[in-house]
Amino acid sequence: MKDCYKILGVSRNATTAEIRHAYRKKAKLLHPDITGQSSDAFIELKQAYDTLSDLKSRELFDESYKFHNTQQQKKASAQSFNYRQWLLERTDDESRAKLIIFDLLRNNEDNAVKEFKRMNMERPGFRLARWFTREDFMDFGFILSEELVLRQEYYDAVILLEQIIKMEYSYSYFRLFFPEVLSLARHILRNNIENAYGEELAIDAWERALEMRLGRDDDIYFLNRMSEAYKKMGDMETARICMEEAKNIERSKK
Repeated sequence: MKDCYKILGVSRNATTAEIRHAYRKKAKLLHPDITGQSSDAFIELKQAYDTLSDLKSRELFDESYKFHNTQQQKKASAQSFNYRQWLLERTDDESRAKLIIFDLLRNNEDNAVKEFKRMNMERPGFRLARWFTREDFMDFGFILSEELVLRQEYYDAVILLEQIIKMEYSYSYFRLFFPEVLSLARHILRNNIENAYGEELAIDAWERALEMRLGRDDDIYFLNRMSEAYKKMGDMETARICMEEAKNIERSKK
């Protein structure tokens, strides 16, 4: 928005007489009769004078310009504020959670994954879900779990998917897309966990899988894998219990 006062070269509290004097002075230099050609600068000068020489139009301009200037200042302030840096400098859980998602959604996935893993390791009670609406967490969480899988961070992906799946069971949100969530969890738990981690962490992941309700065939598979893992650890009694539970599920299918 052009500043009529600046165009005429007068202060914002200029009197009507000062405005007229400034107009006549500049018009002598810009008028087509003097320059011999049409001038955009003269047209702009005339419009500014018409605006400020009328009391009502001047009041309207003053209000409009003030609002415009305020909006521009707010915009400039927002642009100069580095939100990511502000989050980065804070250590509370909420800021770190929002930093993870900020990076995740702005093509900075490596940092998002790194920070998520760090928070999970250093702060066992850390939960992304606490700082977002249920729907936002489920969307962001699934995107983050896919990024974790791409970086072979399978156990962390399982923890995240477990939260999302349990939320879906308590409140349907993904609906038609939920099979995609289950499919990713199933694939990780069947194909990636055993060879990527030791027995204890693998057992923990499979125990979580039993809570995901992936299906009886999956539960049988996980219980059998748990049984084998317990045998390797020398816990034959727990291995037997897992094997019996798997057989019970198998018998219930008949």
